[in-house]
Amino acid sequence: MTIKGKRVIFTVQGEGRGHLTQAITLQNILVEAGYELCAVLVGTSSARKLPDFFYEQIKAPIINFSSPNFVMDAKAKSIRILPSITFNLRLMPLYFRNMRMIDAKLKELKPDLVINFYDPLIGMFYMLKNPKIPLVCIAHQYTFIHPDFQFPEGFYWEKTALKIFTHLTASRAKKKLALSMYPMREIKESNLVVMPPLLRKSVYDIPATKGDYILIYLLNAGYMDDIIAWHNQHPETALHCFTDKKDIEGEWKYDDKLSFHQINDQKFIELMAGCRAFATTAGFESICEAMYFGKPVFMVPVESHFEQFSNARDGARAGAGIYDSTFNLDKLLAYLPEYKTNPAIFRTWASDTKKRLLKELRE
Repeated sequence: MTIKGKRVIFTVQGEGRGHLTQAITLQNILVEAGYELCAVLVGTSSARKLPDFFYEQIKAPIINFSSPNFVMDAKAKSIRILPSITFNLRLMPLYFRNMRMIDAKLKELKPDLVINFYDPLIGMFYMLKNPKIPLVCIAHQYTFIHPDFQFPEGFYWEKTALKIFTHLTASRAKKKLALSMYPMREIKESNLVVMPPLLRKSVYDIPATKGDYILIYLLNAGYMDDIIAWHNQHPETALHCFTDKKDIEGEWKYDDKLSFHQINDQKFIELMAGCRAFATTAGFESICEAMYFGKPVFMVPVESHFEQFSNARDGARAGAGIYDSTFNLDKLLAYLPEYKTNPAIFRTWASDTKKRLLKELRE
């Protein structure tokens, strides 16, 4: 069954790769089902460049706007909490202007539905303006407000802040679709439904092989120095590293065994399918891709990034691999003989996404 003429607007938190690739995947599912994607509004900051693959694959007008985000330290490795708060408070006049722009776009395009991929400004807009257009929110982070999610012990204030922020992004949402590595029960009183991860079609199309290199994804370019330092001590190990560093165009070969790549959607998945193991700054999307391919994962959360800190522990519980506080790849190499998994279990869970999503949106 298809739904003809349903007009949709996406709003996307543009930091990191996960929300962007999820938006592309959902676009393809909805267009095939008869929906019309009118526009994609992307919340960005001056610290990051929206990757080329997003412009290439989104088949609707893309509108960038400034949205609340974190301030990093001088080395682009650690989140600075208090400077992030004061920085965003200073930008509130700009954020209010952007909310007026969003209001004007909704009135101009007249969508039947807004789907938000965890952008906080959209939540603020719905909280203050309360438009009649239904809002559905999709992100892994909505598992954090599920009563069964297991947070790390302690960290009371970090958990509280993360939950408040997550609720803010979904203000007045008709449904919150929580992407998860494993099934969890529905919480009807909160309109919270747990879904399989929203993986790209190319993940399902490329067969897994076992190469001799380690694949690395760095959310923040400041970790490049750590990778280079480890490589200089272990020059025999081949490494392919993806980063959002702005001055890397295409591929930069440090030497014959270490290459840094600009974020490229297809190249990343091809190298993921053939890697020996995967090291990452603990973003949900890339952990799930590695689990689908049956690759052992080494998760190193960005410093002071409690969301990634929680992702790493959740991924370890789900059988993805191990975590640590630094990119000491010696620990990953030592872990490889111990890694055992049955990727068929995760693949069965991940194969049901399209049917579940369309069912929830049609309701």
